[in-house]
Amino acid sequence: MEVSVIIPNYNGANFIKDCIESLKEQSYKDFEIIVVDNDSKDGSADVVEQEFPEVRLKRLDQNYGFSRAVNEGLRMSEAPFALLLNSDTKAEPDFVGALVTAIRGNERIFSVASKMIQMKNPERLDGAGDLYSAFGWAYARGKGRSSAGFTRSAKVFAACGGASIYRRSILDEIGWFDEFHFAYLEDTDIGYRARIMGYKNVYCPDAKVYHAGSGVTGSRYNDFKIRISARNNMYVIMKNMPVLQMILNLPFLLLGFAIKALFFIVIGHGRAYLSGLKRGYILCRQARKFPYSAKNLKNYAVIQLELWLNLFRRLPG
Repeated sequence: MEVSVIIPNYNGANFIKDCIESLKEQSYKDFEIIVVDNDSKDGSADVVEQEFPEVRLKRLDQNYGFSRAVNEGLRMSEAPFALLLNSDTKAEPDFVGALVTAIRGNERIFSVASKMIQMKNPERLDGAGDLYSAFGWAYARGKGRSSAGFTRSAKVFAACGGASIYRRSILDEIGWFDEFHFAYLEDTDIGYRARIMGYKNVYCPDAKVYHAGSGVTGSRYNDFKIRISARNNMYVIMKNMPVLQMILNLPFLLLGFAIKALFFIVIGHGRAYLSGLKRGYILCRQARKFPYSAKNLKNYAVIQLELWLNLFRRLPG
């Protein structure tokens, strides 16, 4: 098999059947499907086992989060490419083939992001690759804008792990998904690490997939998501920015955190956000930093310029 499609699942009973059915209708066929279930309580793992015997299913004994589920899927795979797919998605027939064609195009490409379309409102984009700015903000490129746009391939900061393909050899080089993240921003982190090492992340407009969005967590803003995202936001910065780069970006980072804190206070989630920042500080002291090497200085400079330019990009919504 050239590709392993890895689907992390947690209580995805409302979506996973349609997700797998859409994969069975793909024009490209040289792939296997691996579902890693985070101890779902809604019977979704049973649906996979009973209705899709050809799918390789691994049941975990508790909810270890997205990153651990992906890594478990990678351990089961020997394919040169790993395609990650959320269970609350439905792929168009050329989705897998388009991603494979794009990543084959250049050996320096680490990941390829798909064109994610809102399932409930298909006239709008859910994302066309991820961007990252000196505010310390990661956000989906094009989110909320017309799905008729974004028709050209483009370089992006990182690929959204909800529907993207990764080159296994580079994963093995830079390290797999960081399980400290549990969920949220783990895709930004791994894309960041690849960029530091001089690899590319790109967007493929021909790989179209419909995404329910918050299909499991239930809403765009909730205390769990806000708390863990704030925590991981601090961790991405600490882990991937050398000290001098953090100092250079400090005014923007402080402003970015302040704006988000004010926003979440206004909408009634301020306590969750501030709690997440506190947990992020603790995590930064416990976790590991991506090693700095002077040979990557040029890559750091390119990334820094991009962080500044993205301050002026149009935000989602």
